[in-house]
Amino acid sequence: MQPSALAKRVYIVLFFIIIAFYLYGLGQLPLLGPDEPRYAQVAREMFLRADLVTPTLGGHTWFEKPALLYWMMIAAYKIFGVGEWSARLGPAVCGLLTIAAVWRVGNAVGVGLWSALVMASCLGLIVFSRAASFDVVVTMTTTWSLAFFLLYEIERKPRLLIGFYVFVGLSLLAKGLVGIVIPFGVVGVYYLLRRRWPERDVFLSLVWGLPLAIAVSAIWYGPVIARHGWTFVDEFFVQHHFARYVSNKYHHPQPIYFYPAIILLLALPWTPFLIAALVKARRWVWLKNDGNESLSIVRVFALAWLVMPIVFFSFSGSKLPGYILPALPAAALLIADWIAARNGRLIPHVAIFAGTLLLVLIALHWVAPKFAARESVRDLLRLADARGYGNVPVIAQRSDDRSAQFYAHDRVIYNDEGEVITFDEITLDEARAHGPKLLVLMQSQYVDEFRGAANIEVIGDNGRIAVLAWEPQR
Repeated sequence: MQPSALAKRVYIVLFFIIIAFYLYGLGQLPLLGPDEPRYAQVAREMFLRADLVTPTLGGHTWFEKPALLYWMMIAAYKIFGVGEWSARLGPAVCGLLTIAAVWRVGNAVGVGLWSALVMASCLGLIVFSRAASFDVVVTMTTTWSLAFFLLYEIERKPRLLIGFYVFVGLSLLAKGLVGIVIPFGVVGVYYLLRRRWPERDVFLSLVWGLPLAIAVSAIWYGPVIARHGWTFVDEFFVQHHFARYVSNKYHHPQPIYFYPAIILLLALPWTPFLIAALVKARRWVWLKNDGNESLSIVRVFALAWLVMPIVFFSFSGSKLPGYILPALPAAALLIADWIAARNGRLIPHVAIFAGTLLLVLIALHWVAPKFAARESVRDLLRLADARGYGNVPVIAQRSDDRSAQFYAHDRVIYNDEGEVITFDEITLDEARAHGPKLLVLMQSQYVDEFRGAANIEVIGDNGRIAVLAWEPQR
């Protein structure tokens, strides 16, 4: 068999393995945390109303994030039905598309195989691709936008800039203004590192490219602003963009060095290779090509791509690990370059790739279910349903677990501000107005206070959350 034919077969087998891995078991765990169930429920409400414009949660407008992830979920709901697998399918596909973009860039400089192996087995991408998360969606769109720009730098084909601007527009639909800040910020830092001005084609592309990106994003921003006006602008842009960045309004403070540590965790198990690649960077030829023009461009561009999001978000008043996920593809390119430069042997690195995937599958089957059982009320609500409480209104809680908003979506009681009403907030008259029986979710440590009460029955407890049946009429 010719080496080229063998290489093609290796690629085919590799990509089938990656696709199968990223799609496997998406529905095995319940929706977890404050975000997954809420985003999945927002998409369900839009789906049930056949409304692609206005996100709502519990019937109240929810302008925290733009629509691209919701549209992916809605499409999956329509084809496969509402459920965990459908909610996570779009992010999983985004993870695969991110790998494809990194492979395409790596392939242009002869490190395609290493790029795909590294990107597909970075724990950061694996974890976020298995969750109903906006972070992996904007990672995919920004990766493709920057991949198109990087390919333009290598191939000097102006039509590639069309792809850059289209994906900038999609990035605006994926997570708002960060979708334009990261691509243009990375490109700017790249030119600073190379100490040269952009070519004439790049300057001219701003004339038609920015309107193209705005036109793509206007598919949703236009109708939602027309429908909701200043209410949307204030909540979406002012509160969830500017206030989130400059203040600790949403209570996610971290030290300035938070993100350098996080990128090393996201890059596992390839972190030592990333550190080695960054150490090697001081020996690069920065201002001119070092005998391999394309490789020089990719190295400097990948460094700009890695550094810019880390620096930008390090000055944010609100810090979450997923914010710098869009920097991970750059780390994968730097790692792939380092491996290839040392004539990396296939077997040891494939072993790292395969071992990582195997460990994730083991954790998915034997570790994650025990954790998930404590972090979601899905099983508690199913237990209550089996006891005859399937149509009973639910008093939920405000905590890191918001899974009741998905699993009891049409029964959760909300206040006028769109927040769930908790057991310690609802009055007896309000409770009676909702019916003769209610389900109450509360922290397990408070359950003993209600045991033996004539009008309260303890149905179940997962060690963290308990579900009780309450008859306020009695």
